Amino acid sequence: MKIAKVSLQVNKSNVPESVQLESVVCPLGCQNGDKLVVHGQDMLHAIPGQYTVVQCVACGLQRTSPRPTPGTIGIYYPSDYGPYRGTQVACEGKTVGGIKARFIQFAKKIFDTKAHAVPAMQPGRMLEIGCASGSYLHEMALNGWDVEGIEYSSEAAQSARALGYKVDIGALESIEKPRNGYDLIVGWMVFEHLHQPVQCLRKLANWARPDARLVLSMPNAGSFESKLFGSRWYALQLPSHLFHYNPDSIHRILNAGGWEVECIHHHRNIGNLLGSLGYWLRDHGLERVGQAFMRFPQGGGRLGALMMFPLALPLAWCGQTGRMTVWARRVC
Repeated sequence: MKIAKVSLQVNKSNVPESVQLESVVCPLGCQNGDKLVVHGQDMLHAIPGQYTVVQCVACGLQRTSPRPTPGTIGIYYPSDYGPYRGTQVACEGKTVGGIKARFIQFAKKIFDTKAHAVPAMQPGRMLEIGCASGSYLHEMALNGWDVEGIEYSSEAAQSARALGYKVDIGALESIEKPRNGYDLIVGWMVFEHLHQPVQCLRKLANWARPDARLVLSMPNAGSFESKLFGSRWYALQLPSHLFHYNPDSIHRILNAGGWEVECIHHHRNIGNLLGSLGYWLRDHGLERVGQAFMRFPQGGGRLGALMMFPLALPLAWCGQTGRMTVWARRVC
């Protein structure tokens, strides 16, 4: 098969002046070149800039290149960036018991989207990468875990600190912690944002105790919706998504970082599919309808998730939904 060469030269046309670009090679050290996947732009906030996703011919890992440097990518994370919002801790409601409680637990199990699936473990020390305002830290603390977080947004981190949790502010690459400190490390939709994934995984492996677990969720670039919508795929999110993983490439990158994949859960959720359809409708003149569909990925509500579940479930069984959660164990 003949592979077209892809130019990775920096082209700053239409990119904000404050943004510096860098070209990057495959982090696994492959030397066989790349092929073009897609050209695209920031569809979420309409911040200027044209970007390219390429795929390593040798290992299949997709990456954004050229990309904004760590010091200048912040413009693509405005204050209304979705993960910084809607993560406040909810007040505890009235306790429900008896048959109703058992029914609720049964329904949650049946209709679980697998968005935050973690292994069954005895509570210990947990670190969350990208903890936002602390809602998941709070949930796990209520379940007996000793929790800490790392958050890039100082405003979101202060909200988590106000709940009483220890949260380091800054990029994962700049944070230092003692070795062998954690039993569980989680990151919900953050791994695709890291500039140096292999180095970060090795850092996390050093922080983890022997036999610790790492749980990461991320978009599935191998899904049919990614191929169907191309540059309008909701989870593409250029240029803030620096790497675009599928089940094969996430295996390789985790192995290189000192982790062994145990299993992959494909989310029973088609929010990205509906958001992608929203982009398409918006770009074809149906602005109001498109905006309605674009709200699903950031929270279509329980009713919306329930209505879409009959389609999401078979797609998840086939590994074709747009999000996945990976469980990995530290390699001793």
